Amino acid sequence: MKTGLQFRLNQQLTLTPQLQQAIRLLQLSQLELEAELRQIAESNPLLEFSEESTDNENAEDGSFESAVEVPVPSSTKSSDDSGPGDDAEAPDWSDGPGDQPIDFSSSGSASSSRSNGNGDEDGFEPQNAAPETLHEHLMWQLNLTHMTPRQRTIATVLIDAVNADGYLSEGLEAVAAAIPADLKASLDEVDGVRRLLQRFDPTGVASLDLRDCLRVQLEQFDPDTPHIELALRIVDNELELLARNDVSKLARRLRAEPEEVSAASMLIRSLDPRPGASMDPTPVEYVAPDVYARKDGGRWRVSLNPDCQPRLGLNQHYCNMIAQARGEDASWMRGQLQEARWLIKSLESRAETLLKVAEAIVRRQSAFLDYGPEAMHPLVLREVAEEVGMHESTISRVTTRKYIHTPRGTFELKHFFSSGVSTEDGGSASATAIQAMLRKLVDAEDTRKPLSDQAIAEELRRKGIQVARRTVAKYREAMRIPSSSERQRAN
Repeated sequence: MKTGLQFRLNQQLTLTPQLQQAIRLLQLSQLELEAELRQIAESNPLLEFSEESTDNENAEDGSFESAVEVPVPSSTKSSDDSGPGDDAEAPDWSDGPGDQPIDFSSSGSASSSRSNGNGDEDGFEPQNAAPETLHEHLMWQLNLTHMTPRQRTIATVLIDAVNADGYLSEGLEAVAAAIPADLKASLDEVDGVRRLLQRFDPTGVASLDLRDCLRVQLEQFDPDTPHIELALRIVDNELELLARNDVSKLARRLRAEPEEVSAASMLIRSLDPRPGASMDPTPVEYVAPDVYARKDGGRWRVSLNPDCQPRLGLNQHYCNMIAQARGEDASWMRGQLQEARWLIKSLESRAETLLKVAEAIVRRQSAFLDYGPEAMHPLVLREVAEEVGMHESTISRVTTRKYIHTPRGTFELKHFFSSGVSTEDGGSASATAIQAMLRKLVDAEDTRKPLSDQAIAEELRRKGIQVARRTVAKYREAMRIPSSSERQRAN
C-alpha cells in the first residue's frame, strides 16, 4: 500500500442566510411582506417602523420613479455588472447602511397608511369580529327552535355533515350512521329532521342534491306566484333541458307556451343553487398595486407605489446602548444590529429589482398600454431575464402576486407574459391578442347565426393569424364563451 497527497479543486455554490432571506422577501406579496416584517420587528429590538408621517407627494419625485427610456439608475448598475443568476441580485452585505435610521422616505417611499400617529394613542388596535360560519349560523337557529332532545341530537349531526355549499354530500345513510346508536333513529326520522333544517336560513341548506335544494326554495314562494307550478315541474323532471336553455323542447314536453317556460325559467334562475356559499367566512383580499405606470410627455413612466414600501429603520435608542453594553449582551445586540442592516438591504434590493423588471415589461408591452389587448406582444420570462440581467427564476418570483396599475386597469405582472403564434407576415401574435380578437368577433356576430369555432378560425386566418379550430375552442372555453349552438339557444 502506497501513501500520497492529492490536490482537488472544487467549486460549490452556497446560499448564505442573507441571500436566502433576500430570495424569500422577493417572492412575497405585499400583504405577506408586511406580516413578515412585523414579525421580524417584534423579535428584533433594533428594528422599528417609522412613526413619522411622510408626504406622498414628495415620494413621487424620488428615485423609485423613472421613465422606461431612461438609463438604469446608478443604484442598480452594480447588480448588472455581476452577471446573470441569483447571485447577481445578491446585495453587498459587506457595506451595510450606517447607524442612522434608514427608511425608504429618502428614496421616495412613504407609509401613511401604516402610520401609528393618527388617533392611535390609546394603544388599542381596531379589530373586526370573527365572521360567522355556516355551522355557527345553523346552530344558533337550532338553539332558538323548539325540538325534542332526540331531534336536537339528530339535527346537530346533520349540521356537522353540511358542506360549505350547504349540501349533505355524503348522503343521508352516511349521516344516519354517525348518529349515536343508543338513539336507534330510523332513516325516515332523520329525513324528517333534515326537512326541518331545510327551512332554516339560508333556505335549502341540508339538501341532498340540486333538485331538492331548488324545490325547497320554490315551496317558500306564495302559491299564487305566477308560473310556480310550471317551475316545480321543470325542477322535478327537466333540469337537464333547463341547463341547456332549450326553451322550445321544454315547451313541447311540458305542453306549455314558450313564453310561460321562459318566465318559469327566470323564476328558477332567481334561486340560489349554493345556499351555504353566502356564509363563506373567507375574507375578501383586496389588491394594492406595487407599481404604477403612467404616460407623461409621450413616455411611459414607472414608479413604485410609495404606500406599499415598508418604512423600516434602526431604533436609535438601542443602537446607542450597544456602546454601553458589555459581555454577552453586547454580542447579542451587535448580532441583532447586523441582521437589521441585512434586512434593510434586502428590502432595498427587492424594491430596485421590482422597479427594474416592471420597467422592462412596460417597455416591451407599451403597445398594449396604448392600444389595448389586441396589441399585446408575445413575451416570455427569458426575454425579460436577458434584458435586466437576472435569472428566469428571479423574474418569476418578482412577477408573482405583484400588481401594476395602468390606465387600462390593475394587472398582475404575469398578465403581460403570453405565448404567441406565427402570422402570415412572419411576425407573431400573443394568445392575449388572439383572445381579444375572438371576443370582438363573438360580440359582433349575428345572434341568430353565431360563428362556429371553424368560422372564427377562418376569420382570424383572413387577418393573417394561423390558428386551428381546436385552438379557437381552447381559447373560447378559457374565456367561458359558450359554443355556437349554446349561444344560439340562449338568444
